[in-house]
Amino acid sequence: MTNIRDLAREADVSVTTVSRVLNHHPYVADDKRKAVQDAIRKLGYIRNQTAVQLSTGQTKTIGVMLPYVDHPYHAAILQGIARCAFEEDYRFLTWQTNYVESHEQTVLQALAQREVDGLIIVSHSLAVEDILKYEQYGPIVFCEHHADVSAVYIDHYTAFQKGLAAFQSLGHTEIGICLGRPDSTNSLARKRAYQDTVACTPSEWIYEHSLTIEDGASIARHWLSQPRRPTALLTASDHVAAGIILELRKRGYRVPEDLAVIGFDGSDLAVVLNLTTVAVPYETIGREAFSIAISDTWRDHPQIEIPTTLLNGLTANPAVNER
Repeated sequence: MTNIRDLAREADVSVTTVSRVLNHHPYVADDKRKAVQDAIRKLGYIRNQTAVQLSTGQTKTIGVMLPYVDHPYHAAILQGIARCAFEEDYRFLTWQTNYVESHEQTVLQALAQREVDGLIIVSHSLAVEDILKYEQYGPIVFCEHHADVSAVYIDHYTAFQKGLAAFQSLGHTEIGICLGRPDSTNSLARKRAYQDTVACTPSEWIYEHSLTIEDGASIARHWLSQPRRPTALLTASDHVAAGIILELRKRGYRVPEDLAVIGFDGSDLAVVLNLTTVAVPYETIGREAFSIAISDTWRDHPQIEIPTTLLNGLTANPAVNER
């Protein structure tokens, strides 16, 4: 196997010069840099990444823990991480955990064993205090709000209030909400916003475990079966909103005339359906989280709140005046 000494002989330069070229050192004469690059091509040199890691103490790799890679929310954050990693000449490893705590422990062990330089946690099931025990091995950055941790997040309480206020401005008082995991940090903040903002919040108008288009369709069918129904639904995502709308249209109901719906994400689906949505710049969350993970700022536990925007596609709802 070709090593840097072989390259030095072939290029007629010192081993130090070869090392500088391989590490993109700026102070190398052009003719010597070219000689080394020619030797690399001629001898088919492949860099031993393990040796590099041992010498630098870095893997140039960031780990990403997320429950599902195919969920639009998680995928959008991952896109931001991926683009930032490319720009910074880093690699990233993605672990899908399905919210299984033993799988999350495996990811944390990878940080402890120096398989990655740092860890970005998009969403998790383990308690925060259990995760932070591993911070001694490297940076851990959360993509949701927790006290005293490095975090890039949106204020789900305020974001949900924006959607609820939009309904109220149209005269809705009977409003329901859709949540994902009922006990997650984000869902608890959304539920608190609902209870603080809306006067009538019966438990049967809180639709939980809603993540996908199929979940939205199921919620629409459940809504149809209820003897007393809300006139408006603020959903957990644009995909859930799409499932509700498509299922109701299939059954001859009109949106927003029979049920007003607001999404959450600001995805392309919202544009296609002319759907009012709480837009979240998820890619920005991913980029900011990556920037913290590769810098020393994580030691100060920075907290960066990313603002949300209400994108209005909703028209006035005649059903409000009919009830």
